[in-house]
Amino acid sequence: MPIKESSDELTINTPAPVVKPVEERTLKDYFALIIASCGVGYLPLAPGTWGSLVGVALYFFLFVFSHHVLFARVEHNQFNQQLVWTLELTSVLVVIFVVTMIGIWAASRAEKLLRKKDPSIVVIDEVAGQMIALIAVPLHWHYLLASFILFRGFDIVKPFPLRRLEKLPGGTGIMLDDVGAGLYALVLLQLWLHFFMAR
Repeated sequence: MPIKESSDELTINTPAPVVKPVEERTLKDYFALIIASCGVGYLPLAPGTWGSLVGVALYFFLFVFSHHVLFARVEHNQFNQQLVWTLELTSVLVVIFVVTMIGIWAASRAEKLLRKKDPSIVVIDEVAGQMIALIAVPLHWHYLLASFILFRGFDIVKPFPLRRLEKLPGGTGIMLDDVGAGLYALVLLQLWLHFFMAR
Protein backbone atom coordinates (compact mmCIF):
# COMPACT_ATOMS: atom_id res chain seq x y z
CA MET A 1 0.00 0.00 0.00
CA PRO A 2 1.54 3.36 -1.02
CA ILE A 3 2.36 5.77 1.74
CA LYS A 4 0.48 9.06 1.50
CA GLU A 5 2.73 12.08 1.74
CA SER A 6 1.82 14.76 4.22
CA SER A 7 1.34 18.36 3.17
CA ASP A 8 4.53 19.25 5.05
CA GLU A 9 6.56 16.80 3.01
CA LEU A 10 5.09 18.20 -0.21
CA THR A 11 6.02 21.69 0.89
CA ILE A 12 9.59 20.66 1.65
CA ASN A 13 10.10 18.71 -1.58
CA THR A 14 8.23 21.02 -3.97
CA PRO A 15 9.34 24.63 -4.39
CA ALA A 16 6.59 27.14 -3.77
CA PRO A 17 5.25 28.78 -6.95
CA VAL A 18 6.35 32.34 -7.52
CA VAL A 19 3.29 34.58 -7.41
CA LYS A 20 3.65 38.02 -8.88
CA PRO A 21 2.18 40.62 -6.58
CA VAL A 22 -0.91 42.34 -7.97
CA GLU A 23 0.03 45.90 -8.84
CA GLU A 24 -2.29 48.56 -7.56
CA ARG A 25 -4.05 50.45 -10.32
CA THR A 26 -3.21 54.10 -10.68
CA LEU A 27 -5.50 56.97 -11.61
CA LYS A 28 -4.05 56.78 -15.12
CA ASP A 29 -5.06 53.09 -15.30
CA TYR A 30 -8.67 53.87 -14.38
CA PHE A 31 -8.69 56.76 -16.84
CA ALA A 32 -7.47 54.41 -19.59
CA LEU A 33 -10.18 51.85 -18.74
CA ILE A 34 -12.90 54.53 -18.80
CA ILE A 35 -11.75 55.76 -22.22
CA ALA A 36 -11.29 52.23 -23.59
CA SER A 37 -14.76 51.11 -22.44
CA CYS A 38 -16.53 54.42 -23.26
CA GLY A 39 -18.92 53.71 -20.41
CA VAL A 40 -20.60 50.83 -22.27
CA GLY A 41 -17.84 48.22 -22.58
CA TYR A 42 -18.86 46.57 -19.32
CA LEU A 43 -22.43 45.94 -20.48
CA PRO A 44 -23.03 42.17 -20.59
CA LEU A 45 -24.53 41.90 -24.08
CA ALA A 46 -22.86 42.99 -27.36
CA PRO A 47 -20.46 45.68 -26.04
CA GLY A 48 -19.15 46.28 -29.58
CA THR A 49 -22.64 47.17 -30.78
CA TRP A 50 -23.05 49.60 -27.89
CA GLY A 51 -19.67 51.10 -28.77
CA SER A 52 -20.85 51.66 -32.35
CA LEU A 53 -23.97 53.41 -31.02
CA VAL A 54 -21.73 55.68 -28.94
CA GLY A 55 -19.86 56.46 -32.18
CA VAL A 56 -23.12 57.37 -33.94
CA ALA A 57 -24.20 59.58 -31.03
CA LEU A 58 -20.81 61.31 -30.76
CA TYR A 59 -20.67 61.98 -34.50
CA PHE A 60 -24.25 63.24 -34.55
CA PHE A 61 -23.80 65.68 -31.65
CA LEU A 62 -20.41 66.86 -32.91
CA PHE A 63 -21.79 67.55 -36.36
CA VAL A 64 -24.96 69.25 -35.07
CA PHE A 65 -22.97 71.40 -32.63
CA SER A 66 -20.41 72.51 -35.23
CA HIS A 67 -23.17 73.08 -37.78
CA HIS A 68 -25.10 75.29 -35.35
CA VAL A 69 -22.04 77.30 -34.33
CA LEU A 70 -20.69 77.77 -37.86
CA PHE A 71 -24.01 78.63 -39.50
CA ALA A 72 -24.47 81.37 -36.91
CA ARG A 73 -21.39 82.93 -38.57
CA VAL A 74 -23.04 82.66 -42.00
CA GLU A 75 -26.01 84.66 -40.75
CA HIS A 76 -23.58 87.39 -39.69
CA ASN A 77 -21.83 87.24 -43.12
CA GLN A 78 -18.57 86.08 -41.53
CA PHE A 79 -18.48 82.69 -43.34
CA ASN A 80 -19.91 81.41 -46.59
CA GLN A 81 -21.60 77.99 -46.84
CA GLN A 82 -18.67 76.33 -48.61
CA LEU A 83 -16.34 77.35 -45.79
CA VAL A 84 -18.85 76.02 -43.23
CA TRP A 85 -18.93 72.57 -44.86
CA THR A 86 -15.11 72.54 -45.05
CA LEU A 87 -14.75 73.49 -41.38
CA GLU A 88 -17.37 70.92 -40.33
CA LEU A 89 -15.56 68.14 -42.19
CA THR A 90 -12.21 69.27 -40.80
CA SER A 91 -13.50 69.29 -37.20
CA VAL A 92 -14.95 65.78 -37.63
CA LEU A 93 -11.66 64.46 -39.07
CA VAL A 94 -9.65 66.04 -36.24
CA VAL A 95 -11.92 64.46 -33.60
CA ILE A 96 -11.72 61.04 -35.29
CA PHE A 97 -7.91 61.31 -35.39
CA VAL A 98 -7.77 62.28 -31.69
CA VAL A 99 -10.17 59.46 -30.70
CA THR A 100 -8.05 56.96 -32.66
CA MET A 101 -4.74 58.10 -31.13
CA ILE A 102 -6.12 58.19 -27.58
CA GLY A 103 -7.82 54.86 -28.29
CA ILE A 104 -4.50 53.22 -29.20
CA TRP A 105 -3.02 54.34 -25.88
CA ALA A 106 -6.09 53.38 -23.81
CA ALA A 107 -6.57 50.01 -25.53
CA SER A 108 -2.88 49.12 -25.07
CA ARG A 109 -3.04 49.96 -21.39
CA ALA A 110 -6.35 48.09 -20.92
CA GLU A 111 -4.86 45.01 -22.59
CA LYS A 112 -1.94 45.02 -20.15
CA LEU A 113 -4.14 45.67 -17.12
CA LEU A 114 -6.64 42.93 -17.99
CA ARG A 115 -3.97 40.56 -19.35
CA LYS A 116 -6.12 39.67 -22.36
CA LYS A 117 -5.66 40.14 -26.08
CA ASP A 118 -8.30 42.61 -27.35
CA PRO A 119 -10.53 42.48 -24.22
CA SER A 120 -14.25 42.74 -24.90
CA ILE A 121 -14.66 45.80 -22.66
CA VAL A 122 -12.55 47.85 -25.10
CA VAL A 123 -15.01 49.56 -27.47
CA ILE A 124 -13.17 52.79 -28.29
CA ASP A 125 -12.20 51.05 -31.54
CA GLU A 126 -15.87 50.70 -32.51
CA VAL A 127 -16.44 54.37 -31.66
CA ALA A 128 -13.64 55.49 -34.00
CA GLY A 129 -14.59 53.07 -36.78
CA GLN A 130 -18.26 54.03 -36.69
CA MET A 131 -17.40 57.72 -36.83
CA ILE A 132 -15.25 57.08 -39.92
CA ALA A 133 -18.16 55.25 -41.55
CA LEU A 134 -20.34 58.35 -41.04
CA ILE A 135 -18.03 60.92 -42.68
CA ALA A 136 -20.02 63.14 -45.10
CA VAL A 137 -23.18 61.05 -44.64
CA PRO A 138 -26.46 63.02 -44.52
CA LEU A 139 -27.81 63.16 -40.97
CA HIS A 140 -31.03 61.29 -41.65
CA TRP A 141 -32.01 58.20 -39.67
CA HIS A 142 -31.93 55.78 -42.61
CA TYR A 143 -28.41 56.86 -43.62
CA LEU A 144 -27.25 56.58 -40.01
CA LEU A 145 -28.82 53.10 -39.82
CA ALA A 146 -27.23 52.02 -43.12
CA SER A 147 -23.83 53.23 -41.92
CA PHE A 148 -24.28 51.41 -38.61
CA ILE A 149 -25.25 48.12 -40.30
CA LEU A 150 -22.43 48.32 -42.84
CA PHE A 151 -19.80 49.07 -40.20
CA ARG A 152 -20.97 46.29 -37.87
CA GLY A 153 -21.02 43.89 -40.79
CA PHE A 154 -17.46 44.69 -41.88
CA ASP A 155 -16.27 44.69 -38.26
CA ILE A 156 -17.66 41.17 -37.73
CA VAL A 157 -16.70 39.64 -41.11
CA LYS A 158 -13.30 41.41 -41.26
CA PRO A 159 -12.49 41.24 -44.99
CA PHE A 160 -8.86 41.46 -46.12
CA PRO A 161 -6.67 42.97 -44.71
CA LEU A 162 -8.57 43.57 -41.45
CA ARG A 163 -7.62 40.21 -39.89
CA ARG A 164 -3.95 41.05 -40.45
CA LEU A 165 -4.39 44.49 -38.94
CA GLU A 166 -6.07 42.89 -35.92
CA LYS A 167 -2.89 40.88 -35.25
CA LEU A 168 -0.74 44.00 -34.85
CA PRO A 169 0.51 44.40 -31.27
CA GLY A 170 -1.39 46.15 -28.50
CA GLY A 171 -3.81 48.98 -29.07
CA THR A 172 -2.62 49.45 -32.65
CA GLY A 173 -4.15 46.12 -33.68
CA ILE A 174 -7.27 46.72 -31.62
CA MET A 175 -7.91 50.09 -33.26
CA LEU A 176 -6.76 49.64 -36.85
CA ASP A 177 -9.00 46.73 -37.82
CA ASP A 178 -12.01 48.85 -36.84
CA VAL A 179 -10.59 51.87 -38.64
CA GLY A 180 -10.38 49.61 -41.70
CA ALA A 181 -13.96 48.41 -41.21
CA GLY A 182 -15.05 52.04 -40.98
CA LEU A 183 -13.26 52.85 -44.25
CA TYR A 184 -14.92 49.89 -46.00
CA ALA A 185 -18.34 51.04 -44.79
CA LEU A 186 -17.58 54.66 -45.75
CA VAL A 187 -16.57 53.77 -49.32
CA LEU A 188 -19.57 51.48 -49.87
CA LEU A 189 -22.03 54.01 -48.44
CA GLN A 190 -20.59 56.88 -50.46
CA LEU A 191 -20.81 54.81 -53.66
CA TRP A 192 -24.43 54.02 -52.82
CA LEU A 193 -25.21 57.70 -52.16
CA HIS A 194 -23.45 58.82 -55.33
CA PHE A 195 -24.77 56.27 -57.83
CA PHE A 196 -28.21 55.38 -56.45
CA MET A 197 -29.48 58.14 -54.16
CA ALA A 198 -28.33 60.98 -56.43
CA ARG A 199 -30.79 59.89 -59.15
